[in-house]
This record gives sequence, C-alpha cells and structure tokens, in this order.
Amino acid sequence: MKDLFQPDAVDEVVSRIDTLQPAAQRQWGKMDVAQMMAHCCAALDMAAGRLNRPRVFIGRVLGPFVRPIYSNDQPFSKNNPTDQKLVISDPRDFNREQEQLKLKIREFHQGGEAQCTKHPHPFFGALTPREWATGMYKHLDHHLRQFGA
Repeated sequence: MKDLFQPDAVDEVVSRIDTLQPAAQRQWGKMDVAQMMAHCCAALDMAAGRLNRPRVFIGRVLGPFVRPIYSNDQPFSKNNPTDQKLVISDPRDFNREQEQLKLKIREFHQGGEAQCTKHPHPFFGALTPREWATGMYKHLDHHLRQFGA
C-alpha cells in the first residue's frame, strides 16, 4: 500500500490535487471541494500532532476490530462517518485550501516517522508512523476520488 512517506505517492497526490477545480462536484458526501481540502488539512494536522482529538467511546470499543481498515490495501468506502470536529461547513477559499493541503502533505512527508504524532487516533487508537502515513494516503485518495481526481 502507498503511504505519504513514499516520494512517488506524495507526487501522485499533489498532482491529483492540482487537477481539482473550484466547481468540482462531489460524488458523495456533503462538503464542497474547498471544504474537503480544509478537512484533509485538519486530518494531516492530527497525524502530525498539531491537532489532538480525544478518543471517542465507540472507537475504544470497535477501533481494535476495524483498525486494519485504516492501513490495509483496500480504499475507504463512501460515506464513512467523520469526526464532527473535522467536518468543515463554513465557506473556504479554494486556492488557499489547495496550497495549504499541498504544503501540509509535503511537510508530513519531509518530517518522516520522527515527526509523526504519538497521540492515538480518535477512533482507531495507537498507530505506528507507517500506519498514519498509509491512513493519510488512503484518506486523501478517498477524498480525491470523491471529486473525480
């Protein structure tokens, strides 16, 4: 599985982000394309330890059983639940969010394993840096597919 520690995976994701347009229509979900990119920035902030969300009860119960979904070879399915604190509902500037997302992807990649958070994922629990990097790739892929990129 690809992950954000691999230079080719980073280049691929950044290229796909560059194909997004402000009027891109979502194929599922509720966020528009700029909101989606802001949401992905927040997820990368979590993986890098800049945003620490508390564990949720349902994640403590189910997280250990479904944790392999986060870093296996299968893409995320459509319409998975989102942590309400990571839902972006206010209007966002497309160009700003696009540049911020590319910057955060590159920062996560350059920071490598040493800069990855030690804080547990709010749903899946404790993850290795490689699991975070794989999960972040899968998360970005999921949302880029959502907008046809």
